[in-house]
Amino acid sequence: MPFASWSVVTVDFLLVLHLALGGVTLAALLHLVNAKWRFDIRYLSVSFFALFPLAFCLLILLLLRGSATFPWVGSFEPLPAWNNLGFLAAREIIGFLVIGVLYGLFIKYQAVSRRSPEEAHAFRNIALLIPFAHVLFCTMVAWDFEMTLLPGWASSIYAMYHFVSSFGMVLAVLALTVMLLTHYRALTTPLGEYIFNFLAQLMLAFTVLWVYTFFAQYLIIWYANLPDETGRLFQLEYGPFAKLFWLFFIMRFVIPFSILVFPYSRNTRGVIGLVAVCIIVGWWVERYTWIAGLAATSPLAMFSPFSIAASLVVFTTGFFLVRGAMKRYALIK
Repeated sequence: MPFASWSVVTVDFLLVLHLALGGVTLAALLHLVNAKWRFDIRYLSVSFFALFPLAFCLLILLLLRGSATFPWVGSFEPLPAWNNLGFLAAREIIGFLVIGVLYGLFIKYQAVSRRSPEEAHAFRNIALLIPFAHVLFCTMVAWDFEMTLLPGWASSIYAMYHFVSSFGMVLAVLALTVMLLTHYRALTTPLGEYIFNFLAQLMLAFTVLWVYTFFAQYLIIWYANLPDETGRLFQLEYGPFAKLFWLFFIMRFVIPFSILVFPYSRNTRGVIGLVAVCIIVGWWVERYTWIAGLAATSPLAMFSPFSIAASLVVFTTGFFLVRGAMKRYALIK
């Protein structure tokens, strides 16, 4: 199977994983800053953690197909110590277990945080750990599944670029979910209109932060002009994936920024929904370009029967998992 086609599974894994992590992280951040609207959104947000078991299953599948997932497996070239499949599998699985326990405790204590001062204190302590755990774990994921796919290539800002991009996607998925549930009157307790404005403001903020990290990484590599660093970017910019490279830049920054910068757009559901779709699709294209772009093959591999079937299975399973979680929390009818 071509690497560019199998890369779709890696992208779907990253999508599912970041949705699971980002939903809990958003709830924790809103609690830490004492945002009053956290009570409206926090159970919807943590509902996405139902995707975590699916992400773990996809991780095991990717690890079992190690030579297909990681191009450096089986290489006769001397590799950095980080590029070791056994070490990679161990750190990813251990990281998953630690994150699963910590995030599970957050959700558990969130449900009882108002029952007693002791439980409220424990909940806050766990919430304090969530941002640190999120950054550390997502840094490892960014390195393992994207940055070090090309041994020897490194970027000091790549991890930040990766999880800023992914958290912006999480906000877009949440905004789109809230919009659809509100439109179809599926929520047991309707949300205030201000929720859409708040989510739109966060989407705008992370759009600006994303382009900052994108440009900061590009500027450092361009200014140094070292062949070991510029090769990967030049391949993306001018190789078979060049159109996708500029497409995700337009979808991740140009369109969202030029629309959400106006107050009217941030207060209009339909516009917010369209921007959210643009960010989500742009994120998927972005991740696919960085991963599959390593291979000098056609990007049309993302439309192969295998790629489409794999994504349909993942998305359908994820839909029912999140829907089940929302029903357990009595959020939807």
